[in-house]
Amino acid sequence: MSATSAGRTGNPNVGEVVVTGIGLALPGVATYGDLLGQLPVVGGFDPATGLSGRELRHKDRASRLALRAAEFALHDAGLTDADETFTGAADATAVVVSTNLGNADSVCEATDTIAREGVRGLSPLGLPQTSSNVIAGWVAIRYGLRGPNLTVCNGVTSGLDAVAWARNLILAGRAETAVVVGVEPANAVTTKLLGEQSTDAAVAVVLEPADAAASRGARPRAKITGYARARDLAAALTCAGVAEEVSVGLWLGDEADAGASQLVAATRRIDLEVQLGPLSGALGVLQCAAAAAHFEGGATGNVLATAGGPRHDAAAAVLLTP
Repeated sequence: MSATSAGRTGNPNVGEVVVTGIGLALPGVATYGDLLGQLPVVGGFDPATGLSGRELRHKDRASRLALRAAEFALHDAGLTDADETFTGAADATAVVVSTNLGNADSVCEATDTIAREGVRGLSPLGLPQTSSNVIAGWVAIRYGLRGPNLTVCNGVTSGLDAVAWARNLILAGRAETAVVVGVEPANAVTTKLLGEQSTDAAVAVVLEPADAAASRGARPRAKITGYARARDLAAALTCAGVAEEVSVGLWLGDEADAGASQLVAATRRIDLEVQLGPLSGALGVLQCAAAAAHFEGGATGNVLATAGGPRHDAAAAVLLTP
């Protein structure tokens, strides 16, 4: 993407892109409706039991989290049957993953093995986990999805960027449906890199054209209306179409950025990382899930999701509408 890239134009034959499915594998969160309240809650996802099963063997932790979130999202969108087999257009379904630290533990383990034993010490089962696209690959393999497949590792804006890339794939006619996954694992390597306790977090959303969703009776949860990534938040907001006349009922962003409060008049503001801990590449996708909860709760006004700002090298903004 360019330094400033907006997403308000595209293939006029596609129309609007909407969220039709949401899935969470996030401790302390039972449903995406919980994201608007006090967290954590009792009865949320438990990695100790939720990351087991034959289909999850020989996979890194981030991939297992992502597979669970994708499973829940595809079921929520009505795109899997009773046997968890994908029922949509597999050849035209994309997978876009956002993660900054997802398989860092696998890479570190491989380099440690090479240092101790040489390349002959590497396991054939473990080596694939060192690929930067391994998470997206496992999701595609699990459901037989043969559309575009990519991973965004773009720092603090990564989650919102992944949503935008998936939307662009649909608008450009490269995909009919997209599964977007934001995932970060909690382990010793990520904690060391972050300098603080990391967070097990995986969230998936399913995107598709509004007319396609309507034709199969799917329920749209939110519409992706505008997007931009720029050097600073003010520029990103302008390019994303967030003007003074746009009503913002909920702003999902960094509460520590005091100067940002002067840019948008929002009825309510929530910083998900304050309650859940570091989310990194999972943040932007989780914000989209929270936006859907806002609309389903009957609240008024649009939702603005932002990431980045003065403390980072870029900022991104996504505007979601009912």
